[in-house]
Amino acid sequence: MECAAKGNGRRCSGTANRRCDSCGAVSYCSVSHQVCEKVETRCSLLDKLGIHHVGMWIHECSCGDASALLDHLRSDKGWSLSSRLCPCTGPLSILKKQLNSWSDYCEWRGIPLDSPVALLLHWPLTIYQAIQLAFSKDLIPATTDELCIHYLGPERELYQLSVFGELRALFPEVQVHIDFVGPEIPHDRDGETINLCSYPHCIEASCCCKSGKGEFTSRTTSEISSAITIRLHSGYYHDRYVELTKEFLPDIIIAPNAGIAAYKSWLATIELIREIEIPAIFSDYCEEACHLAANCVSSVTGSPSTITVQLNPFRQPLAVEDTVLLLPCYSNCFLFGI
Repeated sequence: MECAAKGNGRRCSGTANRRCDSCGAVSYCSVSHQVCEKVETRCSLLDKLGIHHVGMWIHECSCGDASALLDHLRSDKGWSLSSRLCPCTGPLSILKKQLNSWSDYCEWRGIPLDSPVALLLHWPLTIYQAIQLAFSKDLIPATTDELCIHYLGPERELYQLSVFGELRALFPEVQVHIDFVGPEIPHDRDGETINLCSYPHCIEASCCCKSGKGEFTSRTTSEISSAITIRLHSGYYHDRYVELTKEFLPDIIIAPNAGIAAYKSWLATIELIREIEIPAIFSDYCEEACHLAANCVSSVTGSPSTITVQLNPFRQPLAVEDTVLLLPCYSNCFLFGI
């Protein structure tokens, strides 16, 4: 049996005859390799790919520039990757079957499975998965030409808005309108409308994604017919709901990485969702957090979850670093719904 730490950059000192006391399944050549430090970090991975502290990737590691201005970042439409590694244009074929894994998605979009784009695309793909779950439970119509989503508590997504353009490929011929609502949205951006008219660009100057047929634009009032429209609203959902629904009601409510059990501010929102009877799907970083959230929601609504806690196949594939929980945590890791 080979040493489990082989290939970490340090030469093995002998045969792998030190077996792990906990699992008994792996062996090491020495004590130093048995306690070797983690080799790959988010920073080192992003640095190796040339996207550390670049554009949309700036908040994907703990050393990201928290003071970076949204106005600066929203003008960066690109993946900062080659066309081989990113979906910078529309799909070659219409999606004919439901996607069930990152492998399915990458095969359909013609990108390698080891592409880093899943680190950002888990946001729109989690929306896709939530809607598929709602379809399966007949909570929303399976066919529609217009979809209205109320998206609660965005934070990092505000720096990565252009990745939601992938919803154009996931829901072809559907006008998708998303209302982002949350206290992390700056007051000076309240009411702003973002029209996603193209996919994020690759870095290749000759690629057809630079054709200029579509632009990622931002306006205070919508003047452009777009497949994907995002509107920003600062504040808590229960405070903004009446204003939000003057134009039309949402088809579904989605709250990623909600942390319902950790924040009392969710109580009024859950009570509102119970009253309006709109299907809502929540995600969290680990299974335990999702079960706690589901129990909190059930205690308010008086009913069990319509969609039970389950693993999200489109969770972010890199574990969260420096989490306060002593559990493996991934962004959008588990889902449940009411």
